[in-house]
Amino acid sequence: MTTIVLLGTLDTKGKEYAYVKDLISADGCEVIVVDVGIKGDPQVVADIGREQVAAAAGVKLEELIVKNDRGFAIEQMSRGAAEIVRKLYRENRLHGVLALGGSGGSSIAAHAMRALPIGVPKLIVSTIASGDTRPYVGQSDITMMYSVVDIAGIHSISEKILANAAASIVGMARASRSHKSDHSGKPLVAVSMFGVTTPCVTKARACLEKLGYEAIVFHANGSGGRAMEGLIKDGYFRAVLDVTTTELADELVGGMLSAGKDRLEMAGKLGIPQVVSLGALDMVNFGPIETVPEKYRGRILYKHNPNVTLMRTTKQECEALGRLIGHKLNQAKGPVAVFVPLKGVSSISVEHEVFYDPEADRALFESLANTLKPHVQLIVMDMDINDSRFAEAMVNQLHHFITMNGVETGE
Repeated sequence: MTTIVLLGTLDTKGKEYAYVKDLISADGCEVIVVDVGIKGDPQVVADIGREQVAAAAGVKLEELIVKNDRGFAIEQMSRGAAEIVRKLYRENRLHGVLALGGSGGSSIAAHAMRALPIGVPKLIVSTIASGDTRPYVGQSDITMMYSVVDIAGIHSISEKILANAAASIVGMARASRSHKSDHSGKPLVAVSMFGVTTPCVTKARACLEKLGYEAIVFHANGSGGRAMEGLIKDGYFRAVLDVTTTELADELVGGMLSAGKDRLEMAGKLGIPQVVSLGALDMVNFGPIETVPEKYRGRILYKHNPNVTLMRTTKQECEALGRLIGHKLNQAKGPVAVFVPLKGVSSISVEHEVFYDPEADRALFESLANTLKPHVQLIVMDMDINDSRFAEAMVNQLHHFITMNGVETGE
């Protein structure tokens, strides 16, 4: 039987959880209710009580109550909830998980859900789902549904929202259990892409697939880079083709698509074969043109669309980016090569295009070359990044690294 886990604070949302439980049970699923509340008395009986959740985090519930520190309590119950759902998943007693809550309940539930593998259905109905959900979703595949109204009672509006949520988690769980993948057995390769490097990545994907790999492409928009680094850490990938390192420019200059200071580090730390290029390092990303910081208004700006404004990186910024990438790759424990496209790092930095700036590009290339240590291969090609030969060369180098490490492909 398909089993849905309901994860929430039963002292404040007990009636709402009871309503959802009845809907899911009526649909033919087993339901396991986990209580992550702390203070008030539970409004309904849980299958896994708050004491068990606290114990899973290595603390006693009484200690959390006496300490009377909400932040600390949420942290501990989050840890305990993560342990509980992991255990249920290992025992094949979790096929989907649903939570209802405000910021606190959503925080606990999201932490627990992020402990589950990608593909396990995860749904949070929350009052904060129409705002910035990045702290909750992170690099996972959590689905967040805006509750519209506060989760406080069953009435003509909330019952529709909660009924949709119940039907959604049941449908996702059943579909997930019945899904059969056609991609099993192939080594996975992480690939980074942006709109201005799409031709390169499209060709690279075709080459990788021909060699027996499965290419998993991440959009280099900040969250994409963080997701890629996170999945590399979790052991999903045999190798990395990091074509598009543009998120480093946003981190350096202050654009809106930074993937954080640790971008371009995880593959090196784990010794995973990687081939890297300089895709879209000619640009920093901002929102609508009126949101560009005043100090940058005199720079070369390009209105990519009504919601995205691109700013050309300067010679000085390119020098800094070259050093930054060099220092990161010098730490790699595994085989690594950097490919430099002399005639442009994006589709709009080639000759006659808006970001064409040979001096800035040269600063990037020379700074990188001067920083790299001998064990990092530097391959310079007299073409732009979207030339099909450039993509082929990168893939061939990565394939060499992988086979050198004894990784079998699905060819």
